[in-house]
Amino acid sequence: MDSALHTEADQVVDGLHRVDDAVNNLRDRRLNDPDSLLDKLFKSAVPALAGLAAGKVLQTVWDKGVARRNLRKGLAADAPQGLMMSLAFAAISAACGAVVSQLSDRGSQALVDRRHRRLHR
Repeated sequence: MDSALHTEADQVVDGLHRVDDAVNNLRDRRLNDPDSLLDKLFKSAVPALAGLAAGKVLQTVWDKGVARRNLRKGLAADAPQGLMMSLAFAAISAACGAVVSQLSDRGSQALVDRRHRRLHR
């Protein structure tokens, strides 16, 4: 019975050591991370704001184009769109959003990396 208790105690201690090692690794990663809180906020806010702005611009251009098309057809400028037009807008919007998101994400990362290089000179 004593050896079974000893084995269980060893297993618990080993489990606690694994947790301690994991916590130490996470702390080391956090302390060695070159990005400050401002860098992290910048890298998340820029793509979000760029995506929002691109979406608004695309929506405005689309609405003007659809209104012009509807007026040429003799419909009201704000007449409802058909299924195909809605699907086309969704596809264009998704593609535009993906491109803007990728480009702004890379751009914000490049700006932060450039800032880090300047600080380490």
